[in-house]
Amino acid sequence: MSTRQLNMLAVDFGASSGRTILGKWDGVKLSAEEIHRFSNDPVELHGSLYWDFLRLFHEMKEGILAYKQHGSGTPDSLAIDTWGVDYGYVNAKGKLLGNPYHYREARNAAAMDALLQAIPAEELYSRSGIQPLSFNTIFQLHADQLDDSLPAEQGTGLLLMPDLFRFYLSGERSAEYTIASTTGLLDSAARTWDAPLLQKLGLPASLFPDIVMPGTKQGALRKEIAAELGIGEMPIVAAPSHDTASAVVSIPSLAGDYAFISCGTWSLMGVEIDQPIMTEASLRYGFTNEGGAENKIRLLKNIMGLWLLQACKRQWELEGESLSYQDMQDLAKAEPGLGSYIDTQDPVFLAPGNMPERIRKYCADTGQAVPQTKAALVRCVVDSLAMKFKQTLDELEELTGRRLSTVHMVGGGIQNRLLCQLTANATGKPVVAGPIEATAIGNLMMQVMAHGEVGSLAEIRQAVMDSFPPDRYVPEATDEWEEAYGHFRQVIAKKTVRS
Repeated sequence: MSTRQLNMLAVDFGASSGRTILGKWDGVKLSAEEIHRFSNDPVELHGSLYWDFLRLFHEMKEGILAYKQHGSGTPDSLAIDTWGVDYGYVNAKGKLLGNPYHYREARNAAAMDALLQAIPAEELYSRSGIQPLSFNTIFQLHADQLDDSLPAEQGTGLLLMPDLFRFYLSGERSAEYTIASTTGLLDSAARTWDAPLLQKLGLPASLFPDIVMPGTKQGALRKEIAAELGIGEMPIVAAPSHDTASAVVSIPSLAGDYAFISCGTWSLMGVEIDQPIMTEASLRYGFTNEGGAENKIRLLKNIMGLWLLQACKRQWELEGESLSYQDMQDLAKAEPGLGSYIDTQDPVFLAPGNMPERIRKYCADTGQAVPQTKAALVRCVVDSLAMKFKQTLDELEELTGRRLSTVHMVGGGIQNRLLCQLTANATGKPVVAGPIEATAIGNLMMQVMAHGEVGSLAEIRQAVMDSFPPDRYVPEATDEWEEAYGHFRQVIAKKTVRS
């Protein structure tokens, strides 16, 4: 590693909020400081749910302006990461053709059902390794076909969300590999668009831009934006553009015998492997194969994570009571726990709405004690998440034939220390928690690599270990949790049968 000093910006768009992080590299260690934060609120309009792309782009520029209050000159680079699957259309002249749909848009479920009538889920999975879920890009595109809203204009292309932001910053049209891997349209072995599948779906190949690998420089800030913001034409880097891919880059470990949980609105739990696993069992268990840095595959499961607590918090605010996440954690910590459970993967919990009522109904429908208080509701959620992590860990060990010794938890969700401890209890494995800003740190370290200051993923992870020491949680009351896990499995099996 050299001693070159770098100032970089990571723009991290999450499903509920976004922020700009200033990263400073001193040649050995990285520091990360949040310099701008904003909410990311979907907009319902005329019965459909959209992302407010224009406001989000404005907030990104505000984040660049915030840099001027923390330093001088021009940042050495900027990179963007976002959630997966969503996209916008841009015509030949660079015009955005409408706001992108939100992945929770109601039309997706019907489109998925329709497409799976024509192409079985097993065939789609065998090609892409992506678990068929209603919000996947492939089903959203079929919804466009059914709505007759797929653009026919010559030269119009599709850009996934981070690629869309990057295009309007730099003018470069491309599809970064990790975000493209979430679409269900990539050949999982060749790491390229699946041309025969596109033809079968009736999607023109011209709709999809060339794929670039994470860590690739993609032009510089457009001159007009540089002039507007009063800075130079800083380089734009295609970091791992899928937020989970960036988060996994920052796992502070050089060993390979761990499972990771990128914990936020969604909890993405999995392992890194060299080649995808696309078996009947991996499909049945709900695992997906997404791209990572250095051509790694992230075999993972999408678990509805802190979305459940976010939705409860929102409902209570509508009812006139405002609780912080720390308040909720404190309430749950005082509860005995292991009283009732939900399957966090049940589709009933996916859409916005009255989450406390849905949790109560689930418990009633499965013959459990119904959590009446806010404390009991929150404890039900965190206990259930810990149990789901245990179930997922068992499945990962079966699929990979590996015994996993540790669980690494990264992301904002690790601020819920109760969830970290319960995860250790449920899995019977030590939990290593950190860094909190995992996505931004992975983004920033891939920029460091793009500048030639580190040469491998191993060097990145060593730098993360040196820069951000994690917290550790030791399993407690494992016999009690093992017994409770059997009850959890009975509950979710009972709900599956009744459904």
